[in-house]
Amino acid sequence: MALTGIQIFKLLPKTNCKECGVPTCLAFAMNLASGKAELDSCPYVSDEARAQLAEASAPPIRPVAIGKGVRAATTGGETVQYRHEKTFYNATLLAARVGSDIAAADLETKLKIWNAFQFERVGLNLRPELVALKDTNGDQEAFAQTAKKIAATSEFNLVLMTDDIGVMKAGIEACGFKRPLVYAATEANLEAYGALAKDNNLPLAVRAESVEGLIPLTEKLTEMGLKDLVIDPGSRDIKQAHQDLVIIRRAALKNGNRAIGFPTITFPCEMASNLDMESLIGGMFIAKYGGIVVLSDFAGESLFPLMLERLNIFTDPQRPMTVTEGIYEINNPDENSPVLVTTNFALTYFIVSGEIEGSRVPTWLLIKDSEGLSVMTAWAAGKFAGDDVGVFVKKSGISDKVKHQELIIPGYAAAIAGDVEEELPGWNITVGPREAAHIPGFLRAR
Repeated sequence: MALTGIQIFKLLPKTNCKECGVPTCLAFAMNLASGKAELDSCPYVSDEARAQLAEASAPPIRPVAIGKGVRAATTGGETVQYRHEKTFYNATLLAARVGSDIAAADLETKLKIWNAFQFERVGLNLRPELVALKDTNGDQEAFAQTAKKIAATSEFNLVLMTDDIGVMKAGIEACGFKRPLVYAATEANLEAYGALAKDNNLPLAVRAESVEGLIPLTEKLTEMGLKDLVIDPGSRDIKQAHQDLVIIRRAALKNGNRAIGFPTITFPCEMASNLDMESLIGGMFIAKYGGIVVLSDFAGESLFPLMLERLNIFTDPQRPMTVTEGIYEINNPDENSPVLVTTNFALTYFIVSGEIEGSRVPTWLLIKDSEGLSVMTAWAAGKFAGDDVGVFVKKSGISDKVKHQELIIPGYAAAIAGDVEEELPGWNITVGPREAAHIPGFLRAR
């Protein structure tokens, strides 16, 4: 049974060090009790207390690590039903399915195309994570060879899909070093698959014919010592699948049902006859509440919107995306190139830098830390004040890179021009365009 906030507080160091992100140990204890914090956030809790607090601090939905290498990822670990309550942490993982009977040349071509799907967005590299290898004919050697090729020649991690224990063993032997997800334990093979996953320390998917059918299976596997589980309620009807995922999430978060407190795996590839429809279904599962979404293929026109959707959903709405404060060189500037300054809100940076790059005018762009606020918001909040901007310019080192003393500030921050001039005697402060789209013309006209 979960501990109360006061019971948790008694086991904490009571230093009120604030390193966990909240002002007191009591507040941290209350967050732990409500599932809104993780015990690892406290750097001073003792090993003895950590053991006692394990149940209270565990997220209602267990986080499960899948894979190794650059595309290793974690699914699950969520603590709230709705994003506006706090935030979602571990983004839905995207997988494409291949059959074990695929020709070697065709597989090589697919992997080459899939590996190339990497999209830059606000400084982040968006890419899919998994290949789901499905056993099509019970051929152990073919399954193992295909799994090995995927693991050895691509960055992708794997989901191994077969009901044949012999085929699964062959696949694990071939690619176990990549920590694949074993799919799937069912009522018929529960003990065999459970033992296989436990012996190889691998995450295990559990499949039933309903949400209710999952409960005795996960309870049995938990008793066997398996914790890294991913669940599939078995529904392939779109409406029923959506309902099942909502039921699972609510049961784990609202009712504290640990038996289904695991991330889910979904199969749009088995719910539609074409990739476009699969992508629509996949978008629904990214929003509610798929831990892994398996498609029949990856295509740029469908993959990019899905990755953009999950980027927008799985970010902390209370923490704006930022770029690092400093000097950015655009179009190879020299000592005579203009100097612009703006805030470190990621979207502001990428819009402004993109317009400067498109102008083809060599430019120095200074990015000041504004705690991730846009220009107008930062100015209103006092995070982009004239004296602060002036101090930043002096400390940035830009004076060592240019011969002139002219600084261009954003049009929306025109009010700070006088304060900047006071802080930077001898500098000429120019008010630039209010809109980023006007920057190229402004720079070319200088």
